[in-house]
Amino acid sequence: MARRSLLSFLRGNDTEHHPTQQIGNKAEKKACLFLKKQGLKLMTRNYRCSYGEIDLIMEDRQTLVFVEVRYRSNTMVKALDTIDHHKQRRIILAAMRYLQSNPTWKACRFDVVTFEPRAFDVEIFWLKDAFQVE
Repeated sequence: MARRSLLSFLRGNDTEHHPTQQIGNKAEKKACLFLKKQGLKLMTRNYRCSYGEIDLIMEDRQTLVFVEVRYRSNTMVKALDTIDHHKQRRIILAAMRYLQSNPTWKACRFDVVTFEPRAFDVEIFWLKDAFQVE
């Protein structure tokens, strides 16, 4: 039941079957809208380089925010738990590449937005400063 709720939430009113990538894109759009409502400004979406991809790059006042968006239809594994050390490293390296091309930023952070299934709904979580450069 929770899986169906999560998929229908991400799909909106569309009842057509969507591959994982399309559902992921919708999750990123919903996360972006959520963060905009919190006062952040979108800079770039789906930034790609040889190190990997950053889902959203946003501005929060004078801070550049690199956002990883995760959703899970499986209630057994939390979305946040799927961002392991290896994934964090790829995001950090991609962020470093972005900063090389955009050197005006002094402060940055790494946030995570997750969509977690709940009984008949989906809950969104925003974890600011989820991990740091070691």
